[in-house]
Amino acid sequence: MSVLLDFEKPIAELESKLNDMQQLAEENNVDVSEAVKTLEDKIKKLKKETYANLTRWQRVQLSRHPDRPYTLDYIVDIADKFQELYGDRNVKDDKAMVGGFGEINGQSALFLGHQKGRNTKQRQIRNFGMANPEGYRKALRLMKLAEKFNVPVICFIDTPGAFPGLEAEERGQAEAIARNLKEMFMLKVPIVCIVIGEGASGGALGIGIGDRVLMLENTWYSVISPESCSSILWRSWEFKEQAAEALKLTATDMLKLKLIDGIIKEPLGGAHSDPSGMSTKLKKTISDTLLELKEIPIPELISQRIDKFSSMGVVKEN
Repeated sequence: MSVLLDFEKPIAELESKLNDMQQLAEENNVDVSEAVKTLEDKIKKLKKETYANLTRWQRVQLSRHPDRPYTLDYIVDIADKFQELYGDRNVKDDKAMVGGFGEINGQSALFLGHQKGRNTKQRQIRNFGMANPEGYRKALRLMKLAEKFNVPVICFIDTPGAFPGLEAEERGQAEAIARNLKEMFMLKVPIVCIVIGEGASGGALGIGIGDRVLMLENTWYSVISPESCSSILWRSWEFKEQAAEALKLTATDMLKLKLIDGIIKEPLGGAHSDPSGMSTKLKKTISDTLLELKEIPIPELISQRIDKFSSMGVVKEN
């Protein structure tokens, strides 16, 4: 059974009534087609109204939905001949960061991204999508390999942040992320970054420097999560909804602030309501974007990439 969020319960109640009505009609051989049609229209209208008017916190909840597709789900649907590669050639293989080569519409590409788990065991193995330094070093190793073979890089961002443990700091978490930022700016191949779920802090930014940075409709991208922001400002998680509003972390907010280049619309109800449809839309967007970037000479591409990020947050005073 699918997990229900608070704001989805009124829709679920109507859908339950619809199922009961259809079952009763079938058992008693009664024609209730008119009533069914009326209820279906009511459900459709309520869905549209609900998902068109979500608060920022509700979008954060949708981005974390346990049924939502993760990086490997999209890669399996989008990429042909995908071959995952492992290890940073230094410490170990970080399961929270996955990557490998595949094809998209006949075009070779490197697919990279954070990977969460579906159940308790998987979440432990994947460290809840929080990469250690070796995860970012693995990502950089693969990006350099992509540069060597002149294939574009596609990054899927979905993390609550880089792992903040003592061991991660001892192995150079900050240095690993900082090096990725520097190297991605100068990478001599097109880079497309897509936030598919959570985009928190440096953990997201560690694979987030791209020629085109896109966000799925019900995702968020911020320097801090609403809960952490609430705990710092109010010393309690109770104010997370207010924190989410203040942070302006949704895809719409990011586009208005010119921090991303576009929004990819999700199926009604979120990406998890139609994973196949979401993958199809994502594949087309990636293919179109790669075709566009292919026409730009590499020196110009790098120059545009640097200019784009350098202009963020700049304030001009008269």
